Amino acid sequence: MNQDLSIFSLIAHASFVVQIVISLLLLVSLISWSVIFSKLFSLARIKTHNESFEQEFWSGTNLNDLFSSVANKTDGAPLERIFASGMREFMKLRERRVNEASVLLDGARRAMRASFQRELDAMESNLSFLASVGSVSPYIGLFGTIWGIMHAFVGLSNLTQVTLATVAPGIAEALVATAIGLFAAIPAVLAYNRFARQIDRSAITLETFIEEFSNILQRNVGTPVAQSAVR
Repeated sequence: MNQDLSIFSLIAHASFVVQIVISLLLLVSLISWSVIFSKLFSLARIKTHNESFEQEFWSGTNLNDLFSSVANKTDGAPLERIFASGMREFMKLRERRVNEASVLLDGARRAMRASFQRELDAMESNLSFLASVGSVSPYIGLFGTIWGIMHAFVGLSNLTQVTLATVAPGIAEALVATAIGLFAAIPAVLAYNRFARQIDRSAITLETFIEEFSNILQRNVGTPVAQSAVR
C-alpha cells in the first residue's frame, strides 16, 4: 500500500508539537513577506521623492519659496523634511536677531541632524524583525525536526519489524519543519541585506545634502532669506 507523502499529508500527520512549530513558522513567514513588500514600496517611494526634490532644489529656486512649498507637507520626501527643519531653525534664529554666522549654521545643522536621525529610524523600521526571522527561523525549524524524529523513533519502538517504509514517513514529517524554517528565513535574509544597502545609500544622500545645504546657508548668512537662492 502506497503512503501519501505529500507536504500537506505530512503536516496533517505530524505530531502536535511539530504542527505548532510549522504553524508558527508559516505565520512568521506571512508577516515577513508583508514587511518585505511594504518596505520595498516604501523605499522606492522615498528614492523617487528625494530625486524629485533634489531636482527642484538645484533648479535655482528661491529658498523662501521652496520652504513655503514643503514646510507643511506630511507625506513629502526625507530630503524635504530635513531641508524644512534646517531652514526653519535658520529663520527662527534670524528673527531673534542672531547674526553670528557660526551660531546660525550650528543651529541649522543641529536641526537637520536631528531630522536626519528621525528619517533614518523610520527607514530602518522593521529591519530588525527581518533580521530576527532570518537568524531564528532555521533553529525553530530544527527544533521541530528534532522533536519529530524523537516522536517517530518512540513510535517505532513498539514495532517488531522496522523497515524503510515504516521509518520514512516519520522522518519526512520531521524534516518538513526544517524546510519551512528555511522557507521563512531565506527571503528575510535576502530582503534584509537588500534593504540595508538601499538605506545606506539613502543615508549617504541625506548626509551629503546636509553638507551642501549648510554650505549654501553659509554663503547666504548676510543675505535676507527672501532673496536667497540655491547657488
